[in-house]
Amino acid sequence: MKTSYKKLWKLLIDRAMTKTQLREAAKISSSLAKLGKDENVTTSVLAKICGVLNCDVSDIMEMIPDETTESEDKVNG
Repeated sequence: MKTSYKKLWKLLIDRAMTKTQLREAAKISSSLAKLGKDENVTTSVLAKICGVLNCDVSDIMEMIPDETTESEDKVNG
């Protein structure tokens, strides 16, 4: 599974908020770079972001199945 934060970036655009504003409001420093690379971050970071944006974690991220895992499931299923 791969993590995608595209929903977060779209939400920031909808709310006219910059990444810098989010970083400062949520007090997350190096985690923003990880988010930009769709890397894993801690649940406490996600909770801080959701607190600032007043949203649920499903509003800022999604899990995308790997193509290899998906095709293996079709063969094995």
